[in-house]
Amino acid sequence: MTVNPFIQFVFDLFIVSAVIITAYTCNFYYLAYLSRRRKDSTPTTSSWIPSVTIHLPIYNEKYVAERLVDAVCALDYPREKMRIMVLDDSDDDTVQVVGKTVAQYARRGFQIEHVRRGTRHGYKAGALKHAMSTTDTDLVAIFDADFIPPEWFLKRAIPHFSRPDIGMVQCRWGHVNENYSALTQAQALSLDMHFLIEQKAKSNSHLFMNFNGTAGIWRRDCIENSGGWHVATLVEDLDLSYRAQMNGWKCVFLPDIVVDAELPVQMNAAKRQQFRWAKGSIQCAIKLLADIMMRRRVAIEAKIQAFIQLTRHIVYPLILVQFLALPVLLAAQINLYVVSLVPALTIATYFAMGPGAFVMIIQRMYGQSWKSKAKILPALLVYNAGMSVNNTVAVFDAVLSKKSEFLRTPKYGIVAKGDDWRNKAYNLPFTQTTLLEIFFGVYGVMAIFAAIFSNNPVFVPIIALQTVGFFYIASMSLSHTRFKRNKSSPIHADSGERMARVTYKLALAGIAGIIVFGGYMAISGYDSDIYPLDRMRGHMDGIRGSSDPATIRAHLVAIQADMELVLAKLPEGVNKAGAPSKNPVWLFPNDSTNFLRMKGDVDIMLAGIEKISAIPRDSSAYHTGMLDISARALTLDLNITDATPYMYVSIANIIFSTIWIAAILGIFAALKHKKDQLQEADAPGV
Repeated sequence: MTVNPFIQFVFDLFIVSAVIITAYTCNFYYLAYLSRRRKDSTPTTSSWIPSVTIHLPIYNEKYVAERLVDAVCALDYPREKMRIMVLDDSDDDTVQVVGKTVAQYARRGFQIEHVRRGTRHGYKAGALKHAMSTTDTDLVAIFDADFIPPEWFLKRAIPHFSRPDIGMVQCRWGHVNENYSALTQAQALSLDMHFLIEQKAKSNSHLFMNFNGTAGIWRRDCIENSGGWHVATLVEDLDLSYRAQMNGWKCVFLPDIVVDAELPVQMNAAKRQQFRWAKGSIQCAIKLLADIMMRRRVAIEAKIQAFIQLTRHIVYPLILVQFLALPVLLAAQINLYVVSLVPALTIATYFAMGPGAFVMIIQRMYGQSWKSKAKILPALLVYNAGMSVNNTVAVFDAVLSKKSEFLRTPKYGIVAKGDDWRNKAYNLPFTQTTLLEIFFGVYGVMAIFAAIFSNNPVFVPIIALQTVGFFYIASMSLSHTRFKRNKSSPIHADSGERMARVTYKLALAGIAGIIVFGGYMAISGYDSDIYPLDRMRGHMDGIRGSSDPATIRAHLVAIQADMELVLAKLPEGVNKAGAPSKNPVWLFPNDSTNFLRMKGDVDIMLAGIEKISAIPRDSSAYHTGMLDISARALTLDLNITDATPYMYVSIANIIFSTIWIAAILGIFAALKHKKDQLQEADAPGV
């Protein structure tokens, strides 16, 4: 049969997205296979005790800065060989906290400095670049503010530099607050997969692996030979590690050396971190891929894996493309089963490629404790699905070269399950991305109905997983929103915070009301605009499956009633021949979706069935008439299927959606104005 060009385009887009997503998924499973290799990581025994400078880049970290300095100063390493530089770009109380702590350790004989460069130019990369200008030690260790290195860290990690071509060693991240919430558990499982699958596989082979920005040590010569720290991207760690390996340096991952760190406990902080990683990776792809592909000394497989590593976040826009396309294809009655007409194999394939394979990987990663980790997998799947909107925005930001500052991930010193972060500074409000997450959640609810009413319930679990993810991320973004001043100076009164909280509560109530109203209008619109078409298609199926004139007549009468409901909703128009037309396709309409023409066909079928009723059933005229009725029913079924997607994008729906989105944007604008007021009040010199 002939497929509507728009539906064909959507189908092609859906299939291309599916193929690309599957390719990236299969590559992860390939890395899981590589990670199974056992490689002896025992360093060569050596009496070499190199000098090491520890760089601690921080910005507004008053809750964890002292803990970091205490842990670093407790490292078991000769003091004369260890220099500590606290790279403090803060503009809040952190400056006083760090200054006091550094002074105490300096009096005790530590080589420790409180470095204040007076600018945030280049952000973290700029601070590290500035520090390198006065660093002359053999090695450079780096820890972010939320990390807690164990006292034996240097003595166990440094011996792995026994080979002169090793430029960097990366240690595994631990999670000091993993069991704080479902959010932290999902993040911990995701990070463990990154380290124990991706990093391990690449370290055990000739593939490029990346520095994770912290909990690692660099050879100073490697940093300088590779061009030093660059400030052009948001992921200076990934940038430098790839440039180093392009120059022939080897990077090593040490899975047995674990450095505990604090996971983000606030959803908006986790989204900020994910955004920075996604945007930075695409920035590095734009910056480095061409050079990587041209390097002769880089193996073909390493080039392929570098491409996949740097571009893997494009999966998130493709996930959204599939999510948007799926209900349109289901409504158009397009067969999307893996094996034609075998729904069970479709869901089995999705399970095998997704959760089933991940369970096997988890079992391999954690050994006897795998069952407790596998229980977290549903939370991770929901988290990753919901985060696709946030990361898609990041990808487009990078592709469009949109400039943005390095936004740190705030930490609160949360360790125990009962620790509270909600009344602390650095809390982040939700952003405009939350609006998109709400939109996709509402769209997902409509998609579930489309799957059910198109007799494709096998796709409901797939759509529901993503829909739950969107609503989870959006609801957590809203519920975790706090307006808290970063400064504790008496000049900054609490009145602004109280007003911000009032504004937030009113905005939250307004958004909730808009969402409920939008949901009601969506369901009401489906019932009046789309459901009559579904009923008509059901009656068409009944006509084609029946040989009883009375039954067929009853179906046709019901179709006539639904046709009148649809016609009442459509605007008057004319076709190319100048005849009256009522068509949902308001841009470039054609006669196949003209409901006035369809109504005429139904009237002809009804008149025909009346004539057939008077003809003997064993006559050739009877059989010819029934075949004609069945053929007309099939044609009308296809016409209604073609028209269905356009009922969603009627002029009325577009106007309503525009008003609905504008209302939410207005609320976001009010919140942003309040946030800007607080930031202006907190600016230096105020």
